[in-house]
Amino acid sequence: MAAEYLAGTALEGFRLGRLAFHHQGDDYPLLRPRYYNVPHLTTFTLERILERAGVTAEHYDTTQLWDTETPPPLRHGAYDAVLLSTSFIWSDRDLQRVVDWIGSALPDVPLILGGQYSNLKYASIMRSMPRVDFIVRGDGEEALPTLLTALRKGTDLGAVPNLVYREPRDLMGYRVNHFAYLDLEGYPSPHPNGKWRVIPYESMRGCPFSCKFCSFPAASPKWRYKSATKIRDDWASYAEINNATYISAMDSTFTVPPTRLRELMKLLPDVGVGWEAYSRANVLKTPELIDQLAASHCQFLSIGFESMSDSTLKHMNKKVTRNDNLRAFRLLTEGGLGYRCSFMAGYPGETPDDFALTRDFLANEYAGHFMLSVFSISDETMPLWEDRERLKIEVHDPDNPDYSWSHIGMDVHEARRLNHDTLDLVRHTNDRAVLRLWQAEYQHLLMPQLGRWENIAVEKAVERIGMTPKDFRDVDRGVANIRTQLDTLAKYGVFVAGPEARMTDRPLFHQ
Repeated sequence: MAAEYLAGTALEGFRLGRLAFHHQGDDYPLLRPRYYNVPHLTTFTLERILERAGVTAEHYDTTQLWDTETPPPLRHGAYDAVLLSTSFIWSDRDLQRVVDWIGSALPDVPLILGGQYSNLKYASIMRSMPRVDFIVRGDGEEALPTLLTALRKGTDLGAVPNLVYREPRDLMGYRVNHFAYLDLEGYPSPHPNGKWRVIPYESMRGCPFSCKFCSFPAASPKWRYKSATKIRDDWASYAEINNATYISAMDSTFTVPPTRLRELMKLLPDVGVGWEAYSRANVLKTPELIDQLAASHCQFLSIGFESMSDSTLKHMNKKVTRNDNLRAFRLLTEGGLGYRCSFMAGYPGETPDDFALTRDFLANEYAGHFMLSVFSISDETMPLWEDRERLKIEVHDPDNPDYSWSHIGMDVHEARRLNHDTLDLVRHTNDRAVLRLWQAEYQHLLMPQLGRWENIAVEKAVERIGMTPKDFRDVDRGVANIRTQLDTLAKYGVFVAGPEARMTDRPLFHQ
C-alpha cells in the first residue's frame, strides 16, 4: 500500500521499517520484531497433567490450521485418543473445521474436547458433531487422567468427574457426569519446560462478577483462587527454574479479592519479578495503591472500562460507574504504571447518545493505550439474554451472530460506524491516546531508553504515518502529514535509515 501511495512523490521508497534510532553506539530499527516467544498456558498445563498421569503424548499446534493454506498433516500412529483444546475457538464453524480435519486423519481414534468453548457449548456440540466422543468440562487435572485410564482399561465411565460422553440409551444421546472442582491451593502450578523470559500464569478459576457480556463464570461457576503465598512461591520458582523475569497473569481480575491483593503487595516486592495483570477500575482507589503496585514490580494493567455512560454500565451489570473509571484513569495517568483501558461500542441498550460519552472521553480526555471493539454476541450462554425482550435483542443470522445483531439502541452496522469514526477522531485529534493493536508484533517499548509518555508520542506518530493512505486521499496532503510526523519522531531521536543501512539485531528491551 505504501509503495502505491507514495509512488512518484518525494517520499517514494519510504517504509515504516526504515525508521531507526541510535543508542549506545548502535543503530536499532524502531519496529523490531519481538525476539522472544511466550509459552502457551493451555499447552504446558495440559502437558504437565499428562506427565503426572504417566501418559505419553505428541503435541500438534493448531495455529498451523489457521496460519497456512495446507497445514502439516497429523502423523498416523497407534494413538489411544486425540485431545483438542477449544480455549481459543469461538464459533461452531471453526470447531467443525478442526473436528472434520481430525476425523479425516484419525477416523477411529476417540476425540476428547476440553477448554472454554466446549465447557459452554457441550450440549449443542454433542448434538451436532457426532465425531466428538467426549467433552471434559471444567477442571481437567483429575478428570482427564481418570478418563484415559477408564478408556484403556475399558471400565465404567460413570465415575469420571466432569465428563460428558455418548450414551445411546440416554434420552439425549449423551450423559453428563457429576461436577468436581480442583483444589487450586493444593495442586501444583504447572511449569513450562525450558527457559522463558515471560510466563503466563493462572491464579484463579471462575469469576466473582457477573457482567452480562461475559460467559466466563458459566464455564466454572465456583470462584476459586490461589493464596498470595502460593503466588509468591510460584513466581519465585519460575524465576529460579525457568529464568523468568516477567509474569503475565491471565485471570479475568487479578486484583481481587482485596485481602489477597493487600498480602501480595507485601510479598511481591522481594520476588523481584515484573508482572502484568487485568484489574477492575473500582479497585484502583488511592495513589498509595498505585505506588504499592509499582513497588511490587507491576508494569502494566489492563482494565475494562467498557463505557463512560452510567446507563450502559448499568445494562452491563458491570458494577462500576463512570466516576470509578474517571478516578482510576486519573490515578493511572499520574502514577508510574503502564496501562490499557478497553471500551466497546454497541452493547445492548446503548444508544448513540450513550456512546457519545465514551467517544468524547477518548477524543478529549484520554491519555495512554486504549482498545475499542464492537460488541459481539459470541454464544447463547451470555447472561445478556436475560434482557432479550426488554432490550429487544435479536440475531438476524444464527451462523454469524457477531455481526448480525440489533437491539433497542442500535444495530451492528451503526455500532461499527461509531467504532470506526471514533478511532479516526481519536487518531486525528488526541496526541496522547494510542490504539493498542499493532504493537503486539514488536518489542515493547519501541524506545526503551525513553520514558512511557515519550514512547506514547513515538507510537502516535507511527500510527499516524501508517494510516496516512486512509486519512489523506490527496497524496500531497498525505506526504505533508508524513513529513510532520517524521519531524515529531526526530525530536525523540528517530531518523529514516537509508535502504542499505546496517542495523543491529541485538535485543534492546525495558525491564
